[in-house]
Amino acid sequence: MAWENYKVEQQRLQVVKAYTQSDASMVALCKQYGISRKTAYKWYQRYVEFGEEGLKDLSKAPHSPPRRYFSNQIDLAIDLKLKRRTWGPKKILAKLKELYPDESWPCPTRLYEIFKDHHLVTKRRFKGRVPATAPLGDLTACNDTWAVDLKGWFLTDDGHRCEPLTITDCFSRYLIRCSHLNKHSAEYVWPIFEEAFREYGLPQRIRSDNGPPFGSIGVGRLTPLSVKLIKAGVTPEWIRPGHPEENGRHERFHLTLKEEVANPPKESLALQIQALSEFSNEYNNYRPHEALNMRTPASCYQPSSRAWDGILRPPEYDRKEIDVRKVCQSGCIWIRQREYYIGQTLTGEYVGLKSSEEGKIEIYYGPVYLGKLDEKKGLVRPKLKTRRQR
Repeated sequence: MAWENYKVEQQRLQVVKAYTQSDASMVALCKQYGISRKTAYKWYQRYVEFGEEGLKDLSKAPHSPPRRYFSNQIDLAIDLKLKRRTWGPKKILAKLKELYPDESWPCPTRLYEIFKDHHLVTKRRFKGRVPATAPLGDLTACNDTWAVDLKGWFLTDDGHRCEPLTITDCFSRYLIRCSHLNKHSAEYVWPIFEEAFREYGLPQRIRSDNGPPFGSIGVGRLTPLSVKLIKAGVTPEWIRPGHPEENGRHERFHLTLKEEVANPPKESLALQIQALSEFSNEYNNYRPHEALNMRTPASCYQPSSRAWDGILRPPEYDRKEIDVRKVCQSGCIWIRQREYYIGQTLTGEYVGLKSSEEGKIEIYYGPVYLGKLDEKKGLVRPKLKTRRQR
């Protein structure tokens, strides 16, 4: 016995006629034909309006043809893309709307297709995104937190080593500093911070990774540089070891910096330093930023209201609740005629001692918690969770 073949239109017609010519309910018919009531009512309504022609599949072509743009508009977009090869369609579109506000422009997807036809874009390999972590500090205004890091060294064409130090405002993405360093020790980094503080004022916090000269494996992760920051009135904060995503916006900025000035490097170190300066001006004042709703960082940033007078002051403590001890040359403090080792980094500095609810003594250097004192073990530092610990 041969199988009976029906066209889709014939099956739809069977359902409609069974509903109109019999007393069967739509629920029973849908169960018999294995379709939903929504589908059955849709075809019944089309049959009522258009007859059997309404049971045929409708054309999937768009109701209106895609909009055509003039060749001069496409040329303007391509010319801007050729000048800014590292910019994506969203930034190109934002800048076109700014330069030519009276024109109507294609959407970013259409611009991407245009650039793709002219071989002006390359598909980026997708990378899995790291889950978000708890923020280290609230970012509600400019100068709440500055991010600092070393971009990583590279060689210019004449063989000189270039290692930029970058400082950005986390809220507005404003590039505070992008300076070449001969060495990345504290004595070379601190003058750059001094210049930034005098020009823009003091931030509340400065976020960094745990590498020198910003962090260490010592007590409180403090270094001579972070001690100076505290004495200037700025709280240092560090991301967890092995978690660069906690400073992700600054890490992403380094990719932009690499594409703009280091890929390829310049012919000499002098030209490379000039390129860093030109990039800072363009990044702040000309380049749209997607996180800022396509505004520039300069249009969003405001200098800090906390002006710096250039004086490094020891941190202040509430003497009613906190006892103060000076760290000796040996890196120790004395409590009840007993010596406890704190660390050589804080030699000559004053630390605060606060009694906890457990009856132990907590040690602070300004806003940074150093650990608890144990009569047998000495200073017990808080443990840092890394990606290897579970």
